[in-house]
Amino acid sequence: MKVTQHLWFEKDMEEALAFYTGLVAASAIEQVTTIPSETPSGPPGSVKVAASTLGDQRYMAIEAGPLDPFNHSFSIMVECDDQAEIDRLWSALEDGGTPEQCGWIRDRWGLCWQIAPRILGELMNHPDPAVARRVTEQMLKMVKLDIAPLEAAARG
Repeated sequence: MKVTQHLWFEKDMEEALAFYTGLVAASAIEQVTTIPSETPSGPPGSVKVAASTLGDQRYMAIEAGPLDPFNHSFSIMVECDDQAEIDRLWSALEDGGTPEQCGWIRDRWGLCWQIAPRILGELMNHPDPAVARRVTEQMLKMVKLDIAPLEAAARG
């Protein structure tokens, strides 16, 4: 059994996928197909379908005009090993995008991302509830997540 996420773009699907696969290591656009016949979404050649991977996740995408905009009910979470990686991804996504609280950022196509340090889950699930509370409180004050203050909060 395979599970594949599916993204619907109103326009600029290939540009978005090229951007995404350039951001995340071990990613690729595997195939782009233009639908030659008329579809409910438009005339012949107006609909495109693509297969890609982002890291270890499979995605299908379609460019077929307006339908439902992206929203927070679906996001791509990238767990980063260090602050430099968080900063690199954040900077790229922020270009034309909208930063949001707690490491969330909406890119220029409207897709929501969560850029988080890998250590955050460990710190928020710390066996000492006081540590988890301090880390959570610190995280809630942030827009782009910063590892050093999160670790400082964990230490008290």
